[in-house]
Amino acid sequence: MEYSFLDFLTLAGALGMFLYGMKIMSEGLQKVAGDKLRSFLSVMTSNRVAGVFTGMLITAVIQSSSATTVMVVSFVNAGLLSLAQSISLIMGANVGTTVTAWIISIFGFKVDISTLALPVIGICIPLIFSNNNNRKSWGEFLMGFALLFLGLAFLKDSVPDLQNNPEELSFIQNYTSMGFTSVLLFLMIGGLLTIIVQSSSATVAITLIMCTKGWIPFEIAAAMILGENIGTTVTANIAAIKANIQARRAAFAHFMFNVFGVCWILVLFYPFVSMISWIVTRFGPGNPAELASFLNGLTPEVVEQITSGDKPADPELAALRDKALSLQVSISFGLSLFHSMFNIANICIMIWFVNLYVKICSCIIKPKKNGQEEEFQLKFLPAVILSTSELSLLQAQKEIALYGTRVYRMFGMVRELYYEKDIDGFLKTYARIEKYEQISDRMEIEIGNYLTKALEGRLSSLGKENVRMMLRIISEIESIADSCYNLAKAVKRRNDGKSVFIDSLNHNVDQMFSLDDKAIVRMNELLEKTEPEVTNEDMDISVNIENEINNYRNQLKNDNIENIDAKKYPYSDGIYYMDIVSECERLGDYVINVVQSVVRKKF
Repeated sequence: MEYSFLDFLTLAGALGMFLYGMKIMSEGLQKVAGDKLRSFLSVMTSNRVAGVFTGMLITAVIQSSSATTVMVVSFVNAGLLSLAQSISLIMGANVGTTVTAWIISIFGFKVDISTLALPVIGICIPLIFSNNNNRKSWGEFLMGFALLFLGLAFLKDSVPDLQNNPEELSFIQNYTSMGFTSVLLFLMIGGLLTIIVQSSSATVAITLIMCTKGWIPFEIAAAMILGENIGTTVTANIAAIKANIQARRAAFAHFMFNVFGVCWILVLFYPFVSMISWIVTRFGPGNPAELASFLNGLTPEVVEQITSGDKPADPELAALRDKALSLQVSISFGLSLFHSMFNIANICIMIWFVNLYVKICSCIIKPKKNGQEEEFQLKFLPAVILSTSELSLLQAQKEIALYGTRVYRMFGMVRELYYEKDIDGFLKTYARIEKYEQISDRMEIEIGNYLTKALEGRLSSLGKENVRMMLRIISEIESIADSCYNLAKAVKRRNDGKSVFIDSLNHNVDQMFSLDDKAIVRMNELLEKTEPEVTNEDMDISVNIENEINNYRNQLKNDNIENIDAKKYPYSDGIYYMDIVSECERLGDYVINVVQSVVRKKF
């Protein structure tokens, strides 16, 4: 058999077109409904069953379980989903991803949809160049859909012609007739393929083609599908490498869920495959297990005639061609049904062990001993507004107090960063501050959305005024987080500029840090107080600290000009130094704004 390097590149290009089509189709749909899906994802997780159906629906819509699981990991990383909620969503995503196999089965093998691909591309071109973002996203979705099926058609046409060269097929056949050992071998091959191409949808398509070409029997293809379920978990685990401990646990739960599912299905593998074959034979186009033996019983010349694409004039050959097409469709239906029923059965069993999964993941992935592993979660706000709106405000007040505590932790990291000499330690702490800032932004949005919904309920005039003050408080707390991040960037600029502060400058920065620390601690004390405990004197204490910060900033600013003139340190050092001092003063302004809002809210 002649199969040149160019033929191999054609095959790789066909796979690339399939993957690219899947990618832009998924991204197009995410752009069309991404924000709505994210809101839906964060709300529809009140219980494990709702979480399963939510994950199933979202994955079916965006056509990518990897996108869903990565989204779930990012939500856990931001503290917007608990570990238990994320596990139920991932379970649903496993079922949602089987929709891709059904689309390929229905359209890719039963209907030659690739003939419509170019007209579809023609339709979507004006949409892609539209100034309307929504139309542009729909154009990307249609373009991806067309490229996906063009790639699938090219895949089927560019695979090696092994049927007409049976001697080339012998090495595969040697590994498909070893009983259960073959099942385990091809399970690993399916997992490895998915890890390499980073798309279970692509490897499912490859498996379908291999089986419909008669290279491997139906049960071996089913084993590859099981391996692809394990391989697809790699994407989420890669996404969680730099995430916090809860996100890593969520990604590991995805891997563990699929591995445990494959383990129990292997015990019942042959009866389960026989059941799928019976269903497809009884209610579908034929027995999916017959194709390999059917093609092997024909001569290579006959196989070429009935699979060339042209309908033979000979009635006998035409009948053989129709039977071969029917068996190909039965295989695609059988593997799709196997994929779906395995995941559905797995969910029906594993959904009762979500809490056990949480415990196992928590035992395996433990927090760091140095205590630096952060766990961000919205601890007090429920997914929906409580029936008593005033009670919702009490929950929001607790969450805001926790928000302030987390920002204070972020400020502590800045103080550590200032004196960090080790390069790796510096970059690690800086990355943590950067992550805290991103999470702080997201928390402001989530708490703000919750308060806005509470404002729509039945609240007293005082309650509505308190909500407005809370909205201002979370905005100012987020500004404190921004200021902490700006301080970290100023320290990084100092280090990048190879600047080394003299002892007096370090002492002055320490003093400014201490004043800011005192102000934030006082702010958090007020956030945690209940209404009767807050007095107007509390405001005076914070105002005095703020005045002390302002006066000290002014003093340091004047001293800096004199010290530069006296050449006590380089001008560049003075620039870095005043950047830090000025940002500390701005941080104090944000703190006093929070305190003012707290006092106004209480009275």
